[in-house]
Amino acid sequence: MATGRFDGQVALVTGSSSGIGAATARMLADAGATVVVNSSSSVDAGTALAAELPGASYIRGDIADGDEAEALVATTVERHGRLDILVNNAGTTAVIPHPDLTAATADVWRRIFGVNVIGTWQVTVAAVPHLKSSGDGRIVNVSSLAGHRAVGSSIPYAASKAALSHMTVLLANVLGPEIRVNAVAPGLVDTPWTSDWDDVRAFVKAQAPLERSGTPQDIAEVIVALVGARYVTGEVVLVDGGLHLR
Repeated sequence: MATGRFDGQVALVTGSSSGIGAATARMLADAGATVVVNSSSSVDAGTALAAELPGASYIRGDIADGDEAEALVATTVERHGRLDILVNNAGTTAVIPHPDLTAATADVWRRIFGVNVIGTWQVTVAAVPHLKSSGDGRIVNVSSLAGHRAVGSSIPYAASKAALSHMTVLLANVLGPEIRVNAVAPGLVDTPWTSDWDDVRAFVKAQAPLERSGTPQDIAEVIVALVGARYVTGEVVLVDGGLHLR
């Protein structure tokens, strides 16, 4: 991504204190964007990342809470005057073997959907008027291969990501031409969440054509490419080293 491509633009990246979100925040900043870093709990890490990036700021907010989701967007615009780019990266999961149906309680479903689906929706709805005003609004959602294949850390998680992928397509259909909406759907990515998933990592290495799991930078590259792709909307891009081919 060319340095300065997003000069003068403001990007909000939810769930960006570590992992994919942090890598995306850094890449957007390297390309000239003013980045707002967000997390619901990792305040020190988020504040430290924002301090590294030129002109960036940190805003704590739990997107599953409607008031906090609206305040996150409102504070972004108050501080920086505009909003051009929204990366909906914040998410949560529960590790539950798929056959263990009783462990996937209604409360687990509510918590996961509350962040991954409803939270993303709340931030997006709050952001839309500002993204339209920018003249070139862009949304990139972070979905998952689990939303497209019978894999994932749990059935509720996979179902939430399937909903997010379809939400992406539906939003793209109604928000154009002012706003482009796309998503990435990563396979296994080496983040703090997956640090002890050695068996899964070994499976991916054995099965995927590229013979490795992904890095946060791998996913961030595609997110930032979609931000800059002026004639692409409504796409959900699988970023899994080709694992879906096997």
